[in-house]
Amino acid sequence: MKNTVSWLLTTLLATLLVALAGCAATGPGAPGRSGQAELPTASDLTDNQRRAQIRLELAINYYREGQLPVALDELKNALQSDPNLADAYGVRALIYMNMNETNLADENFRTAIRLAPNNPELTSNYGWFLCQNGRAAESIAYFEETLKSRTYQQPSKALNNAGLCSLKLKNDVAAERYFKQAFQFDPTNASATLSLATIHYQRREYEQARFYTGRLLKDDVFSVEALWLALRTEHKLGNLAAENSLAIQLRRRFPASKEFAAYQRGAFDE
Repeated sequence: MKNTVSWLLTTLLATLLVALAGCAATGPGAPGRSGQAELPTASDLTDNQRRAQIRLELAINYYREGQLPVALDELKNALQSDPNLADAYGVRALIYMNMNETNLADENFRTAIRLAPNNPELTSNYGWFLCQNGRAAESIAYFEETLKSRTYQQPSKALNNAGLCSLKLKNDVAAERYFKQAFQFDPTNASATLSLATIHYQRREYEQARFYTGRLLKDDVFSVEALWLALRTEHKLGNLAAENSLAIQLRRRFPASKEFAAYQRGAFDE
């Protein structure tokens, strides 16, 4: 759970840092001091908003250092300065996810989205939270909402997560559609690529499975799952030279893995 939350927090931080450069109390296109319509900038922030954002950045840094109580204190201070700072609620939700405080995480996600309903990072993170907590059926709508945003920079991530959650719902058709869309947006998305390879392997469509495992290995994705699936695919296709080459890689990189033990037993379909 901690690695997942760290990844979500890193993504949110990247978005937040961009927002800090152009955040303001007035909306986009609002009249500036000159009376002309202009985009808001950091100079439009109130003192309270500046203090809140400084506290938010401190909270994120403390979280990264594993100092969760201190991070939560900084978020409390941020929200005292600016009770409408949606990103503070979003970060607090991620910290509560890490602490397995599910109810508190859910409450903070919902507050963040209420305050910033068009923030795609918040809806994407909440969708993943729901999926991870037995509410996959609810999660899909949040991924779909995320994908409507023209400002969202990582559609492949949301599509892949929608695919993973669709698998939890036993909806293989939807899962494959999401994974293919994720791959189209970003062919280097290892999770979506591995999922597509697995789907084709399970259907005994070994040439298609080889295509996707080949993409993974070309991109130097040598996870034990990718190597083992590629090895089994070559075994099914009768390509002994490729199978032996992958077995050497599996033994060298993951000698203590259950996958290498299965290979040694000849248990290709366990």
